[in-house]
Amino acid sequence: MKSSRLLSILLLLQNRGRLTAAQLAAELEVSVRTVYRDVEALHAAGVPLYGDAGHAGGYRLLDGYRTRLTGFTSTEADALLLSGAPGPAADLGLGPSLAAAQLKLRAALPAELRAQATRIAARFHLDAPGWYTEDADLRFLRQVADAVWHSRAIEVRYRRWKEPTDVDRRLEPYGLVLKAGRWYAVAGPGPRTYRVDQILALTPTAEGFQPPPDFDLADYWQRHQADFHARLHQEEATVRLSPAAAARLTGAAARALAATGSTETDGWTRAVLPVESVDQAHAFFLSLGAEAEVLAPAALRARLAETAAALAVRYAGPAPEAEPPTAAAP
Repeated sequence: MKSSRLLSILLLLQNRGRLTAAQLAAELEVSVRTVYRDVEALHAAGVPLYGDAGHAGGYRLLDGYRTRLTGFTSTEADALLLSGAPGPAADLGLGPSLAAAQLKLRAALPAELRAQATRIAARFHLDAPGWYTEDADLRFLRQVADAVWHSRAIEVRYRRWKEPTDVDRRLEPYGLVLKAGRWYAVAGPGPRTYRVDQILALTPTAEGFQPPPDFDLADYWQRHQADFHARLHQEEATVRLSPAAAARLTGAAARALAATGSTETDGWTRAVLPVESVDQAHAFFLSLGAEAEVLAPAALRARLAETAAALAVRYAGPAPEAEPPTAAAP
């Protein structure tokens, strides 16, 4: 966006001194002509930015000029990193600090940038979780975050999906990740990934720790996601889909449809789709109703047939009379 690029030019010149248009274009990954236009916009906004010709030339700010990005507290600086996500900032207890940081940032910007920031805020809002995502239990999120900030171990009671479901763990939280509206703690030993909303109890400790020197949170999460998706779709189902059902596929299923699908004489498409498990596939193909037919595996087809037969029996006759609600006792 132009506003963020103009601010980047200001900060680059403030921190590095003189830079040529070509150097600025390389830093910002734009054309030199775009840099020229941005410099003119900064001139028009009253920024004392000057260009010198020649071998040692380039753009520079007037000596002593500094952008007025001052007065931030440490929590406001932390909140600024989440300025595009007010919900997560509030989850971490940084909501008021975020609001204060945004006010200071807008006050410090040149007039053109300030107007652009106001327009962006009025026209764009980030709400990452899906519509049907249930509210997560985040009562321990701030304590986990505090353990991350201060490199302190925590003891937790954690609920996992397999038996025994409730287990006690000593964790060394290296970092927090927000994915699709859910918070995850990446913690040693391991490291391993834990859903924060599955923590049932938490006890802070005074025991410090140091993450492994080669640990990188972003790199770990990228590899974790790749491994998750590799394990997610290890089975396949051969299906026939009506045009309406085919249009509803997304993600890996849509890609498999495009790669393996063949149109049959009745207009339906035969394809091999990846599935997580018989249980997951059973629920998914039921949601497509009569617009889909599973051909294989046999176990999945038989289970769908059994469910369809049970539904046919249940809906064969008229609906039973609904009994009126009983009055509450006085």
